[in-house]
Amino acid sequence: MRSLFAAFALLVAVVALSLPSCKHDPMYTIIDPQDTTTTPPIDTGVNAGIPCSPDTVYFQNQVLPLLISQCAKSGCHDAASHEDGVVLTNYQQVMSTGKVKAFKPNDSELYEAIMETDPDDRMPQAPNAPLTAEQKNLIRKWIEQGAQNNVCNENYGNCDTDNVTYTNFVSGLLANKCVGCHGGVNPQGGLKLSTYAEVKATAQNGALYGAVAHQPGYSAMPKGGAALSPCFVNKIKAWIDAGTPQ
Repeated sequence: MRSLFAAFALLVAVVALSLPSCKHDPMYTIIDPQDTTTTPPIDTGVNAGIPCSPDTVYFQNQVLPLLISQCAKSGCHDAASHEDGVVLTNYQQVMSTGKVKAFKPNDSELYEAIMETDPDDRMPQAPNAPLTAEQKNLIRKWIEQGAQNNVCNENYGNCDTDNVTYTNFVSGLLANKCVGCHGGVNPQGGLKLSTYAEVKATAQNGALYGAVAHQPGYSAMPKGGAALSPCFVNKIKAWIDAGTPQ
């Protein structure tokens, strides 16, 4: 009897050891600012990820789209052209080739370039327009906060599509994500999105929504950057459906 009990106990132990250990997925992911190899995904679920804080600048949401739109263009700082060896298409390249020093904007070559007043040295180069004061301050603040590879959920909680206007939403969105390619004296594809009249015309012919919604038959925008979040696409549609109010 005793030997039978011992054999049963041994069998239970073997089965227990052979079962895989229980592992739980982490509730959140910590993005190491020193890890330059990973690009965190932008979560578009209403309650996924973390909400955006108005006091924080987020690289994936704000800085990278701005750099891709304004600087990482053909002939400038995209992967193919990489003028002066500078590539501004992802976090790793921005930090290394842009020589960004966390917490020290005045020691970062990327920031020095956008603050240049000489048209031959500043970025974006002439005849492209320089960055606005707001855009320069955005990059400065991001560096001052540690130049992290951070991301937030712009849609967290809800997506308010009521009372969307060109002034309170559309113009700012396009300025940071599209006007770099679709502005200035030589806009990509001959399409300019710098003024209300230009954007309204593109919206009314269906090209704006078709491009940002990545519909068949349209060139997906932003070119070379992450797709707009579903919330932002819905806000643009709501604006168009409302008659493109200024």
